Amino acid sequence: MENNVVNTPIDPKQVPGWGVDADPKNDPTYPMRARMNVTQDPDSKHRPATLQPMEVEKLRSIERPNVSAVYGTTVPPMGLSGVIRRFAFKYSENRYRHWLPLIVADRVGVVEGILQDLMHGKVPNIWAEKGYNVEWKHNRTAFITKMSIITAVTAGTILWLNSGEKKKGFRRRDNERRY
Repeated sequence: MENNVVNTPIDPKQVPGWGVDADPKNDPTYPMRARMNVTQDPDSKHRPATLQPMEVEKLRSIERPNVSAVYGTTVPPMGLSGVIRRFAFKYSENRYRHWLPLIVADRVGVVEGILQDLMHGKVPNIWAEKGYNVEWKHNRTAFITKMSIITAVTAGTILWLNSGEKKKGFRRRDNERRY
């Protein structure tokens, strides 16, 4: 079967609805902006004249030539989780090599946070931080199921790790003779 599609350039003026948002009078947000007394047209094509200062290390995607004009002031990457995050940002966002290390870095960051709390003499209240009291109050069935599974998996792991052969009594060395 022959393909009859011809690759000719498309004239945007011939496509119905093309450029419908180009006219500022046809902007669907215009009534809302009028009510809020916003006079300037939001223009996402140009960066603001003054940029937010970068006071801490900010990781950015390799797809972007520079950091966003405005961003949240987060904790800079540090420790093992920071090393993992720096590694992840060397790869494109469409790769598992970017997202999987970021997931691991989140889990490592939780452990680092707990260790940091303990080093500063603070015992973290993991029960409250995970919201178990609220889950017990509002979603008791799921909470009991979750705790049962965690208990079963933990008990199974402990039994499996302790299931190795254990010889009772005096253990003789192989090089000793029996008489």
